[in-house]
Amino acid sequence: MKPNKLRTIIVDDSSLQRMAVSKLVSDHAALEFIAEYKNGMEAYKNVQKNQIDLIFLDVEMPILNGFEFIESLSNNPQIILITGKPDYAVKAFDYDVTDYLLKPITKSRFDASVKKAVMKAEKKRSQRTDEAHIYVNSNLKKVKVLINDIKWIEGLGDYIKLVTDDNNILVLSTMKAFIQKLPQDKFLRIHKSYIVNLEKVEKFSSAQVEVDGHHIPLSRYKKVQLEEALLSEEA
Repeated sequence: MKPNKLRTIIVDDSSLQRMAVSKLVSDHAALEFIAEYKNGMEAYKNVQKNQIDLIFLDVEMPILNGFEFIESLSNNPQIILITGKPDYAVKAFDYDVTDYLLKPITKSRFDASVKKAVMKAEKKRSQRTDEAHIYVNSNLKKVKVLINDIKWIEGLGDYIKLVTDDNNILVLSTMKAFIQKLPQDKFLRIHKSYIVNLEKVEKFSSAQVEVDGHHIPLSRYKKVQLEEALLSEEA
C-alpha cells in the first residue's frame, strides 16, 4: 500500500509565488497538489467541502489575510504560513501552525517544513488508529483487540479466527455478524471464509490476496470490489 499523501493547496495573492510553491509541492513525494487560490474567499468555498490536509498560506492578502482565513475554517487542516516579514512569527504560533516560511523560500527549508507536516499527520493517524478497538469474547474472557492489529479473519464453522500482529484469537461468531463490528472502509469480505484488513494487503491476483506473506483465497466475484476499495484507500 502506498503511504498517504497530504492533499495540499496554496493560497497566495502573488501569481509568481503560487507558481514557485506549486512546483515545490508537485515535486514532493509526500504531497498531492490539489489547487491554488489567489485569495482566502476563493479558497474558503472549496476547503469547506473538500478534504484538505495541508495549506501553504500567505499572510498578507486582500479581502481576508492569512490569520482571518485560519479563523474562518471549521475543519482543521495543517497550515504552513508564508510571508516576507519575520514579525509575524510569534503571532503565527498562536494559531498552532505547523511551520512558518520566510520568502524567498529555499527547497531545503520547504522540505524541512513538509517533514514537520508529515510527522504531525502520521502522529495524528497513529493516535486515531490506536484508539480504535473492539472487545471480543474468547475463552470466556473479554479481550480488547486493536482494529489496526487485525490482519485477516478466517471463518471456522461456528467460530472465527482473528489473525493479529501478536497472536490468533478464536471467537464464537459468524462472519456475517462479526464484520458488522468492523469499520466498513477498512475491512472487506473477499471470500466466504475470509475478511481482510485493506491496509495490510500487499498484493493480489485474480485468485488470491497476499497479507504479511500469507496467501488468502479471493472470490472471483469480489475482485472488482477489492480493487475499488484499495483505490479508495490510496486516494
